[in-house]
Amino acid sequence: MKVAVEEMGACKRRLQVEEAPEVVAAAWEKAFNRVQREARLPGFRKGKVPRSMIKLHFSDDVKQEVARSLIPEVYRQALDETRLKPVEEPDLQEVTLEENAPLSFSAVVEIKPAIALGAYTGLGVTHAPKPLGEEEVDEAINHFREQHAEFRAVERTADLGDLVIMDYTLTPEGMDAREEKDYSFLLGQGSVLPEIEEAVIGLAAGASRTIRLKFAEDHRNEALRGKSGEATVMVKEVKEKILPALDDEFAKGMGAFETLDALKEALRKDLQARRDRENRNGLEDAVVEALLASHDFQVPESLVLRQVGHQIEHTRERLRRQGVNPDQLPWDYKKLLEDLKPGAEKAVKRALILEAIAEKEGLAPGEEQVDAEVERIAQASQRPAPAVKRMMEQSGDLDSLRYSLREARTLDFLIEKAQITA
Repeated sequence: MKVAVEEMGACKRRLQVEEAPEVVAAAWEKAFNRVQREARLPGFRKGKVPRSMIKLHFSDDVKQEVARSLIPEVYRQALDETRLKPVEEPDLQEVTLEENAPLSFSAVVEIKPAIALGAYTGLGVTHAPKPLGEEEVDEAINHFREQHAEFRAVERTADLGDLVIMDYTLTPEGMDAREEKDYSFLLGQGSVLPEIEEAVIGLAAGASRTIRLKFAEDHRNEALRGKSGEATVMVKEVKEKILPALDDEFAKGMGAFETLDALKEALRKDLQARRDRENRNGLEDAVVEALLASHDFQVPESLVLRQVGHQIEHTRERLRRQGVNPDQLPWDYKKLLEDLKPGAEKAVKRALILEAIAEKEGLAPGEEQVDAEVERIAQASQRPAPAVKRMMEQSGDLDSLRYSLREARTLDFLIEKAQITA
C-alpha cells in the first residue's frame, strides 16, 4: 500500500491511497464467490451459475461488493499507517476500482488541531458568587401560590390579572373572517394581540366591542405580517384570581411540611443548591474564557456543525415535550446555522482545549471513579450496578461518562490553580 498525506489546513488532511493489484484481485475473487453463491438465473440452480454468466449478468454486483468490503478496509489501514484520527467520515474522491488493477482514491478528512498549550495555570479570573436573597425564597413561595390559584366568576368589568372567556371574530384585510368560541386567556400576560387585550379591559360579561388592529411585522403567520384588520370581542365570563392564604395549611398542601416555616426552609435549601451550581458554572465559564483568550486555534468544521445539530435537536425535543410538533414549524435552518455557529465553535474549542490539558496533566478518571459514578447512577435508578455498566457500555454512555468526569477533573484543576478575584 502507498499512502501520501497532504496538509490542507490546521484541521484538514488529504490522503492519497493506492493498494496493490494483487490485493484487489483477491478481493474480486472473494466477491465473485459470494455473489456466485447467491446468484439466480433461469435454467440454473442457486449457487450453480457459471462464472462466465456471473461476469456477464452480475458484474456490477461484484464491483459493488468489492467496493463495500475493500475500500473501508484499505482506508482503515491507511489511517493506521499515518496515525491520523479523523473526527468525521471521509470525503472519498477520485476512486478508481477495476479488476486486476490498483485501487486508488483520495480521502479528505478532518482531524483535531494540534494545540500548542501556553500558560493555563495561574489564570487571572474575576468572579463574584451571587448570594441567595430572602426575596427569592418569597418569590418561589408566591410562584407556588400562583400555581394553586383558583378563578371565581365575578360580576364586574375585566381587569389585569383576570381570566376572561370570550367569543371573537377576527377579519384581516383581504382575508376571510375567523371565529373562535369560548376562548380564554389571562389579561396582562401578552398572550393575545395588544389591541384585543385593551378592548377587553373594562368589559363585563355580555358586553362587546369592535376595534381596529395591526399584526406585527414578525408575526408567526407569514400571511398576516404587517396586515391591518378588524376584531369584534364579546366577553362571556370574567373570573378573578384567588390566591391561597399563606399559612401552615398551605404548606401542608405542598407536601410533608407541618408549617410554613418548614416549607420555606426546604425551598431555601433547594434554591441555595441551585445557586451554588449557578455560581460554580459561572466560575467555570470565567476560567474557560480566560483560557481561550490566551489560546488561538482552529477547529474542525464538522465538529462545529455536529454541535449545531445537537442544539437544534435539543430544541426540537423540548418542543415535543411541550406538546408542539416541530415538523409543523417554519424552521429557517440557514438563519439558525448563522445564529448558532459562533456559540457552537466556542463549545468545540472549550472541549478541545480541556481535552489537551487533561492529556498533558494526566487527569483521566480511574476505573474506581468511573465505577463510583456508575454506582451512583445505579442507586438512583434502583438497578444493579453491573447491569447498569453493561448497558452503558453497549450504548456508548460509559465513554460519555468518562469524558464528563475527565472534564470535571480538568476544571477542578484549573480553578484550583487560578488567581480568582471578586
